Order: sequence, then structure tokens, then C-alpha cells
Amino acid sequence: MFNTIEADLRRFDSTGQTRPAPRIIGIGGYTSDIPVSTLAIASASAAVSALQSLCASELGHIPDATVDAAAIDHWCKGSVQPANWSMQPQWDRFSRDYRTENGWIRLHTNAEHHRDAALSVLGRPTTPDEVEREITRWDSESLEAAIVEAGGCAAQLRLTRAWHTHPQGRALSLEPIVAWDEAPSHPCRWNLTSSQRPMSGLRVLDATRVLAGPVATRFLASLGADVLRIDPPDWNEDGNAIEMTVGKTCAGLDLRDKQDRATFRRLIQTADVLVHGYRADALEKLGFGVDACRALNPGLITVCLNAYGWTGPWTNRRGFDSLVQRSTGLAEVRDNGVVALPYQVLDHATGYLMAATALHALRYQREHGKTLSARLSLARQAKLLLDHRGDRATQCAPFEATQHRRYQEDLEQTDWGPVRRLRPAYMIAGIDSGWDRPAHHLRSDVPAWRPKVEE
Repeated sequence: MFNTIEADLRRFDSTGQTRPAPRIIGIGGYTSDIPVSTLAIASASAAVSALQSLCASELGHIPDATVDAAAIDHWCKGSVQPANWSMQPQWDRFSRDYRTENGWIRLHTNAEHHRDAALSVLGRPTTPDEVEREITRWDSESLEAAIVEAGGCAAQLRLTRAWHTHPQGRALSLEPIVAWDEAPSHPCRWNLTSSQRPMSGLRVLDATRVLAGPVATRFLASLGADVLRIDPPDWNEDGNAIEMTVGKTCAGLDLRDKQDRATFRRLIQTADVLVHGYRADALEKLGFGVDACRALNPGLITVCLNAYGWTGPWTNRRGFDSLVQRSTGLAEVRDNGVVALPYQVLDHATGYLMAATALHALRYQREHGKTLSARLSLARQAKLLLDHRGDRATQCAPFEATQHRRYQEDLEQTDWGPVRRLRPAYMIAGIDSGWDRPAHHLRSDVPAWRPKVEE
């Protein structure tokens, strides 16, 4: 799987140079019929490999690197352990699977406007039990379509063979893991100045939310990048922010507001990388599509994410990992209920691949003076899992029997309370990987870059 991923990541790499790969230690815990751990480990390894390639290009040598397979599993399940307090649940009380008249459907209602959309279709019930009773009267496909049309997020549970014949499934099957686009020549403004913190000085504008994009920018922040996360005024995800804001600056802008749009425009002009998870048409409508951003900043590397792929009828459909699992057949009915994958591997794998994409694009820009943009989707990683379904190259121990959780010694004083955070799951020789500020609330900082060291 690693080789398959690397081939797509390195589509613009024709140098013939040795392709570095980190050493994998330990074992992942989830590789039964669906190779969940294999995908997570391969994706994280691809991100580390991309860093090795960049260091080789800039520093003249390939640093040794190791990825801890068991630690990757732990990171994908949750990286923090609260110290004598309880964390907020990650799921809204209506976010669950429901039995319909002829099958199952998953609602995703963590965002208030998504919750309101779904409940409006169902006659505005006030409790999950009332939602359950109402949904039993619906056909799965009809309810999915109604909620999506209302601006909500839902996915009926499909069999994999149904997904393969669905128009979106057919379109996605023709997409690469990373869809690259090359822009005219433009020199790279960023320079690798610190071998210990190789991404120091790199300005990453993060317009992503749950969870893949934040995983990507968390990885870059762990290597020293200046990550500035921007959230709209009505977005809240406290259940995930404690995982994903570590090492970042977290500000808020309303891109419908004239003054905030001007601020965002200035940030684009001074950024090196833009990572965003808006639907395919959303930033275009706001005036910040790829072409508009290139006009503002010709050297801007853009890494874009959506849920269901960049071709086909669902290109602009809202979606999340849990929904894509249901749409593609990765989740299944078992023991009179829906069983999903053991963690949100589509999010985490895509996040690591987005980080790898940004690093490959940086190296290419440094070596060739040309700017790349890239598009990835959660559903394309679902295809990877389905393509490798049944692969059992390694017999792995049960998850709980793998290596014990290894937390950092010092407590991290977050805005929610003190936590212990796992040590990074990757180790690169000579590089200090970690975060220089604790997790904190969204929109708690001003929308500005940190001062550069030389300033």
C-alpha cells in the first residue's frame, strides 16, 4: 500500500533519486479483513518519507526515520488523556445510526446548522428517541436525499457492490490518490533554515475542520511550521479541538464580511501553503478559488480536501469520515446494529497524505521553481481500503495487546484542563518533533502570523 501511495505522491518526481522510506517498528492492531492499521501506517510513513526527501534535497543527506506502528493506532484513536477531569463527547446526541423502513442511515449533526437541517426534515423532533421513531417511516435513499438537499449531512448504509455501481463510486474509481495541478514557474520564498525544526518559518494557512485537514497541519506544526487556523464565527468542535489545535494559532474570520475578507486576502498573499477542506465550489463562491488565490500569491501551494471526490455527481456533497464509511460499504450491519471501522482512518490517513503532499510540493518548488496544487478526498482512501480488502500480509496482535501508551512526561496545560499527550509516533534523526504551544480554544488568537525568528 505504501508503494501505491508513493507512486501518486511522486507523480512530478522524475529525478530518479532514491526514495527514502522510514523504518516501521512494532505492529498495528487492526489488519483483519479491512487493513485499517496498514492504511494509517502507510500514510504516516508517506508523510515522514516526504520530509526525508525534502531534507535530502535541502541538506544533502537523508535523515534516518522510524514510525511506530502501534503508536499510529493510538494517535488515530485519541492523543490525549485528561488529568482528573472528563473531556466533552466528540459526538452530538443525534449523531448516530438509525434503522429506516428498508435499511440504515447515519446522521452527522455535530455542527448546529447540520443538526437543524436534519431535524427540520424530520419534523423537528427534540430527542434521539423521537428521531428514531420518525426515521423508521422513511426509505433510506429518500431520507438521505432530503437531508442533503436541506443542507444537512447524512449517508445511507450501502453495500460495497452498490457503491461500485453508484455514479459517484464509478467516478471515484478513476481518480488518483492525489490529483496534481502544475502552475507556471514561481520561485519558492521559504528556505529550510533549521535542521532541528525543518519547517520553521513555513507559513501554513489552515482553513480545515474535522478531522483530516487538522491532522495534516498538526503534523506540519510538529516540525516547526507556523500554522494559522481560521474558523468561521459559528463553528464549534470542542470535542476535537483539544486533539487538533496543539501547536497552532487559532483565529476566526467571517468570509462573508468585507473586512474579514480583506484580512483573509492579506493572509493568502503572505502564506506559503493553503490547506482547505471546503467543498469543491465553496471557496470559488467566496472569491477564493485556486485561480483567485494564485492571482494573489503565484507561489502559493494549495492542498484541497473534500469528502466524496473531485469528479462525479457528489463532488460538492458535504461529508465526513463516518458518512463515507457508510456510503462505500466499509461499515456493515452486524448483530442487529451498524459496526464502523475501529477509528476514523479515512480522516487520519488523508490528513497524513495531505501533509506529505504539501512537503512534496515544497521540494518540487524549491528544485524546479514551479508551484503545485493538489486535491485529495476521504472517499479515495476508502477505495484504497476496499482495493486491499483481505490483504493479510502480517498477523497482528489485538489492539489492546500492542505496546502501551507512551505519553509525554510533562502535563500539557490546555484551555480545557491539563492533559497528557502521546509522544509523536515518528522519530527523525536530528529533528525535534513536537509542539511549542498547548491546545486551545478556536478563535482565541488574532488572525496574524507569528513573528519570524530573524525579525
